[in-house]
Amino acid sequence: MKTTLTSLLSILLFQLTAQVKLPKYISDGVIFQRNEKVKIWGYASPTEKVELHFKNKKYTATTNADSIWQIILPKQKAGGPYVINIHASNHVKISNILFGDVWICSGQSNMETNFERLKDKYPDIVKSAFNSNIRQFYVPRTYNFNKTQDDFIYGEWKEVNPDNIKQFSGVAYFFATSIYEKEKVPIGLINNAIGGAPVQSWLNEESLKMFPEYLSEALKFKNQNYIDSINSYNEKNNSDWFQNLNNTDEGLKHQWHKTNLNRSDWKSAVMPALWSTFDTTIKSGSIWLHKTFTVDKNYLNQKSRLFLGCIVDADSVYVNGVFVGSTSYQYPPRKYDIPTHLLKEGKNEITIRVIDQNGIGGFVEDKPYHFLFSNNEMINLKGAWQYKIGTQLPKIGEHVFIQWKPLGLYNTMLFPLFHYPVKGILWYQGEAHVNKPQEYFSLMNELISIWRKGWNKPKLPVYYVQLPNFGKSKSEPTESNLAELRQQQLNLLKIKNTAMAVTIDIGEWNDLHPHNKKDVGYRLALHALKNSYHHKNIFSSGPLLKTHKIQDEKVILNFSHVENGIKNVNSLNNFELAGEDKKYVKAIAIINQKAVKVFSEKIQHPKYLRYAWADNPLEINFYNVEGLPASPFEIKL
Repeated sequence: MKTTLTSLLSILLFQLTAQVKLPKYISDGVIFQRNEKVKIWGYASPTEKVELHFKNKKYTATTNADSIWQIILPKQKAGGPYVINIHASNHVKISNILFGDVWICSGQSNMETNFERLKDKYPDIVKSAFNSNIRQFYVPRTYNFNKTQDDFIYGEWKEVNPDNIKQFSGVAYFFATSIYEKEKVPIGLINNAIGGAPVQSWLNEESLKMFPEYLSEALKFKNQNYIDSINSYNEKNNSDWFQNLNNTDEGLKHQWHKTNLNRSDWKSAVMPALWSTFDTTIKSGSIWLHKTFTVDKNYLNQKSRLFLGCIVDADSVYVNGVFVGSTSYQYPPRKYDIPTHLLKEGKNEITIRVIDQNGIGGFVEDKPYHFLFSNNEMINLKGAWQYKIGTQLPKIGEHVFIQWKPLGLYNTMLFPLFHYPVKGILWYQGEAHVNKPQEYFSLMNELISIWRKGWNKPKLPVYYVQLPNFGKSKSEPTESNLAELRQQQLNLLKIKNTAMAVTIDIGEWNDLHPHNKKDVGYRLALHALKNSYHHKNIFSSGPLLKTHKIQDEKVILNFSHVENGIKNVNSLNNFELAGEDKKYVKAIAIINQKAVKVFSEKIQHPKYLRYAWADNPLEINFYNVEGLPASPFEIKL
């Protein structure tokens, strides 16, 4: 009896595991690439026969020895919704299928940044966005250094509506809406961006052979014991530091978040500011800040939100002694909903515990610091604050981000997509390479080659974003790794079927993740409309340097994408010249019809010229008449 029961359970288990299963992206709501053969594939028991029914036609396949079956559907025009039924030992139905254009949306956090973070920038879109023809598939953030994977651990298609849009990439959404407005075809977005990831994490082992340093690193991570040891280190390093922090923090011991405390020994500072600007004795650890403010009775019983800009690194916030929220790392904007009963007429208090892990903390300037009420009234929190050190510690040890290591993302987040036809690639990345910009072209050249081989499309279009302005502007010429990185990105235009969206004018000096994602998506869409959708009347790029010549010690520059002219201004900012010593000085740049004449009395024999060569160039005013900015560049004359 026992043996029979065991046998029955084994048979039942086999039947359950042998059922037809599909990869995660072939699921309800999927958008398949139009005008291309589409592979429908999945898993079943070996030799099992599979039937697929689509548009009144039957297709069959037999599962191979590796338990994989596949059926190739003929090319389809844009349209839908359709249904696919698959029959084998079980029945699988895929509903609400569309055929349209599918775009891979990849890179770092600026591509990943979603509407949850952008909801205050674009509130009307978040509230009212409806378009079932624009859908996103979010690729799980996983890694594997030992083998490629054919499927994702989870995933589903989401269409644009107010519930889903908060998870959509802002750049990808604005790209899609720009395309849909012109083409009226379904647009599928595959969101496989991941914050902080360098290019080498997307390369395969063969390509990494060109970069011995990164290949060597990838080989180390093939050892699971090595990964486990790093995870243990990360966990212990983090746990020990925070345990020490909390055990020694006088503010926690004596509950400095409470109201009506005697703070006569607290120091004063004008906020927002970083610690280094007013107290060089502050190191890593915890710093407590306190401010009193007055609330008029007209503000009572209204909904309010507390905006605290950006705080480095983490914060816990108390209003009138009550905890209202916290943020655990530097980059997200601080926005906390305040209970209607919490504020009172007259004097109120706000206390913030700031955790500074590396000794560079504080409140970032030029960000909002205020209470905002439902009637749009505001209580400003900038100005005088009191502060006191809770505890000081050595800097936290460096965290090792395993997911950023070479090869890991290729195997899990990129390789599975090669089964799935796409229209093209959108790429917004580069911040991870600012410290080593010289290698960026070579890495990207390999990645573009991998994309084109993986999808078997030698002309697969790649539209990418040149990094925006960031950091404090400087009035005099200076060297800049960020500018060098932009030059490397400009050089990528040498690769056929690529195009670059210039964003040198829409960044934020104090935010690595600027909120203007609408213009970024729009500028990427211009390239797609021009090159992939063949709209002849589209102007897709700002001025790009074409030729130069020296005439009477002046440099005459000619540009492409200025067919209708350069936007007229008295003189163009951000041009610099240098002689043989390569010591740059500011130069005068005058528009001469469709050319630019650059000169300086300080440079008699110009040998080098550059434009917008800075982390954050001063006021950008070099545009074509279509309103698209010129790319920064440097040339030897």
